[in-house]
Amino acid sequence: MLKRTGYRWLGFVVIAMALVVIGVPALLVRGCTWESREPVQKGGLQVKLQVSPEQVVSLPLEQYLIGVVAAEMPASFEQEALKAQTVAARTYTLMRLERESPDEKHPNAQLCADPGHCQAWINNAEMRKRWGVLGFRSNYKKITTAVEATKSQVLTFNGELIDPVYHSSCGGRGTEDAQDVWSQEVPYLKGVPCTFDTPQKQEPVITRFTNEDLFARVGIADTAVPAAAGTSGVVEIQKLTESGRVKSVKVGSRVYRGIDLRKSLGLRSTDFKVTAQGEEIIFSTRGYGHAVGMCQYGADGLASRGAQYNQILAHYYRGTKLEKVPR
Repeated sequence: MLKRTGYRWLGFVVIAMALVVIGVPALLVRGCTWESREPVQKGGLQVKLQVSPEQVVSLPLEQYLIGVVAAEMPASFEQEALKAQTVAARTYTLMRLERESPDEKHPNAQLCADPGHCQAWINNAEMRKRWGVLGFRSNYKKITTAVEATKSQVLTFNGELIDPVYHSSCGGRGTEDAQDVWSQEVPYLKGVPCTFDTPQKQEPVITRFTNEDLFARVGIADTAVPAAAGTSGVVEIQKLTESGRVKSVKVGSRVYRGIDLRKSLGLRSTDFKVTAQGEEIIFSTRGYGHAVGMCQYGADGLASRGAQYNQILAHYYRGTKLEKVPR
């Protein structure tokens, strides 16, 4: 009897150990993919997204927005800033879907994951890679909460969905008027005060070029331009926008728009100053992005001061209305 009981206990021990060996990894894996237990939109609006030149996926709108917010804004930001970003991203998405016109960059999809063309987007695997297992769990939940808390909410102007452009940081200077950047008047994209970026984002970033390199980047073949004192004869700022950013600049004998020079030189923004030092041309740049619409670091700064997401959106998109679209 004792012998049989001993065998029985040994069997229990073996079974328990097997459960530990199999069960713990299963729990860990389940912990990594816990978002599958979150309420996911069934049916309804689907977004056809070109993830890469070879891959097109279709996913529910709200699920798509989780990937957009994760890619476009640091998950460490305040919850109200994440909500504001979600509403802007949802509005942009629906505005693009309304057009229903094919795009040569993604003819087989409605949107792409290229932030230079549509909106950035990452999948869960990329989120885990960026945040790690523990960071993924907390950040995913935080972003999902922002998406669910603002479900179906969009921004409109005169009853129409707006184009809610946004950028990383205005550098504390304030946002830009769309007219000065894209030569197009947009009533809800006017420059507004914004001193809410963190001090680090308001510090200038230095970029250096030789005359030869600078001329090559802007497409000027003749580099035989005499370098005089300062930047005379090499780079001269011609006009500034209302906010103090560069609107036009002369390089050599040619005049360029500030936004075009920024793109050619890979500068962080058009909020720059230029000096010369020996054989180098030095650009001192503040902020990051085109500076139109919502400043993301500014939104986080406002949220840290107690602003709600609707107040943040009203600040950056003047005259717009926060509404709910039918499911």
